[in-house]
Amino acid sequence: MSLPVFIYNLDTAFDTPSLDIAQVGASISLNGAEGRHAVSVKRIAVGEHIELVDGHGTRAELEVVALNGKDTLHGHIVAVRHEPRPQLKVTVVQALPKSDRSELAIDLLTQAGVDHVIPWQADRCVAKWTGAKRDKGIAKWQAMAASATKQSRRAWLPTIDQLHDTAQIAARLGEYDHAIVLHETATSALTSIDLSLATSVVIIIGPEGGITEAETENFRQAGANLVKLGPEVLRTATAGMVALAAIGATTNRWAAEPC
Repeated sequence: MSLPVFIYNLDTAFDTPSLDIAQVGASISLNGAEGRHAVSVKRIAVGEHIELVDGHGTRAELEVVALNGKDTLHGHIVAVRHEPRPQLKVTVVQALPKSDRSELAIDLLTQAGVDHVIPWQADRCVAKWTGAKRDKGIAKWQAMAASATKQSRRAWLPTIDQLHDTAQIAARLGEYDHAIVLHETATSALTSIDLSLATSVVIIIGPEGGITEAETENFRQAGANLVKLGPEVLRTATAGMVALAAIGATTNRWAAEPC
C-alpha cells in the first residue's frame, strides 16, 4: 500500500519548490495545517513512514521519530526522488460550475492528472465570480487541488490560474500545440486529434447551459477544434476527468515511468 502523502510548506507550494535540496539522512519537521492533519487526523505514530511532496515533483520518504503536541512531527529522510512532469502537459479551461459542483470539478481534474486549470466566466455560467468572490473562488479551488493531490499521491500540484473571460481565453490558445473544445454537436472524436508529438494541449469545457455560438466561433477563429467525448452529454464537473482519462489511455501520460 502506498504511503500517506502530505504537502511540505503548503503555504508556498503552488509557487515555490521546498524539497529540491532535500537529502537522505537529513532531519525535517512537518507542522502547521499539514502537521495537524498528520498528527491529529491521520494519527501518524513514531516509527511510521510517510511521504512529503512539495508540489513541484519532489518526494521525500520520512521515518517519523518524534511528535510534538497536536500539530508537529519530526523525522529523518530515508529516500528522495524527483518525478518529471509528463511530456504532454494538459491545461483545462473550466467554466465555473454551480457552487455545489465547483470544488468537485477540481477534485476530479486533480485526480485525473491535470497540470493547469484556468477558471472561465462563460456567458451561461450560473456562478459569477465578482468582487471578493473571485479571490475566494480561487482559494477554494487551490485548497481542493491540494487535498486531491494528497489523496491521489501526486508529486505535482496542479496550478490554478486567475479568472478569465472568453476573449482572454481565445487570446491564449496560441500558447498550446492543440486547443480543443468539448462540444456535444461536434462530429470529430477526441481520439481523432493526434497528440503523439505534442507537448501541450488545452481542453475547454463549457458550463451546464452549454457554450454559446459566439463563444464557439471565438475559439474556432483562435485555432481550436471542436470534438466530442462520446455519445453521452457529460456534466461540466465530470467532463474534464473523462477527457483526461481518454488522453492518458491514448498517450504516454500514463506510462509506468514518467517520460
